Amino acid sequence: MWSLGLQHVLAMYAGAILVPIIVGGALGFTTKQLAYLIAIDLLTCGIATILQSWGNKYFGIGLPVVLGTSFVAVTPMIAIGQSYGVTAIYGSIIVAGLFLIFCSGLFGKLIKLFPPIVTGTVVIIIGLSLIPTGVKNMGGGANSPEFASAENLILSFGVLFFILFLNRFFKGFMRSLAVLLGIIVGTITAAFMGKVDFTEVREASWLHMPTPFYFGTPTFEIVPIITMLIVATVVVVESTGAFLALGKITGKDLKENDFAKGYRAEGIAFILGGIFNAFPYNTFAQNVGLVQLSGIRKTKVTIYAGFILIGLGLVPKIAALAASVPTAVFGGATVVMFGMVVSSGINMIKSVDLSDHNNLLIIACSVSLGLGATVVPELFAVLPSAVRILFSDGIITGSLAAIILNLVLSDKKEVEPELSLQPEMVKT
Repeated sequence: MWSLGLQHVLAMYAGAILVPIIVGGALGFTTKQLAYLIAIDLLTCGIATILQSWGNKYFGIGLPVVLGTSFVAVTPMIAIGQSYGVTAIYGSIIVAGLFLIFCSGLFGKLIKLFPPIVTGTVVIIIGLSLIPTGVKNMGGGANSPEFASAENLILSFGVLFFILFLNRFFKGFMRSLAVLLGIIVGTITAAFMGKVDFTEVREASWLHMPTPFYFGTPTFEIVPIITMLIVATVVVVESTGAFLALGKITGKDLKENDFAKGYRAEGIAFILGGIFNAFPYNTFAQNVGLVQLSGIRKTKVTIYAGFILIGLGLVPKIAALAASVPTAVFGGATVVMFGMVVSSGINMIKSVDLSDHNNLLIIACSVSLGLGATVVPELFAVLPSAVRILFSDGIITGSLAAIILNLVLSDKKEVEPELSLQPEMVKT
């Protein structure tokens, strides 16, 4: 189980550390402050993952989910920090967490707005929105001076083909570890090519303890709070699509109360992020793709992943070792998983009547707008910052389009979500 949990950690690790690097860099954090931000982020990701995967009477969706830092919050956090100070960021995150907890029941009732035509389309948009990041990683990262070099392409495509090879010719345990083995083999190969730098591993400390309110006592400003409430609502939309996809993959019949418990767990994760000066959290779509790809649907696996993340957060030297994996190696692995997210969405809309012209319009317009906002986010640059948070994110733009178009164009009888349909399972 530990190896399967590690596979989930490696699948989300690059995304988890990217947000603190972007936010910390934009706010002018020192090296020491940035190191704290990365470590506490991993630790909080682990706690949030356990709370969400565990699933009990009061909180947690009880599905194999992994929570990570929400990319939706990057721009708002930077804007709040630059205008109101870092302490205002964490005050607004705490309030947003309380908002999610107290409104979780209401959000749970809104599941009626997510029939298969909407949820399938949203999951497709999530996958399509992630694929450009995976492809950029295959080249070594968008800002890499060696982007798309022969070495990076050899590494990324080598990892991709190795994962496909394991899935084609092996079954059971070997197939379930395909992504992890691909990353390990890719990293070893990269080391022989001289593309792995262990300097950060040698310089990192062995132990780091979390410190509440590390950057100061939270302050509560009205504009940052409103901004973060919008972010929290966006996170609910994103997470709902991931929950529904995992419900299909695992064959679990999700009810309103299940969604409410899921939103409540994410509210708790927000509050933890505010207290320990980390980030807002949501369900990572790439790990949904890993569940589909590996065929391992046990929540115990993601709970183990949560404990591994906590360990990484407490031992920065180990976290730095994982960080030494070249971006191109991650790219070869993540592009497979992001594609599997798209496949999962396509599977979800199989139950939809595609001979209905209105259904085709819903899918076409939603995917086009979602992908368009992802590729050309500056299209909405003239909008006020609070509104731009929504429309510059392709997932949110496409999701809102799918919801609204479904309400306008679809027959009322199709509004109920068909959550009990069994998915096509990946063979193990």
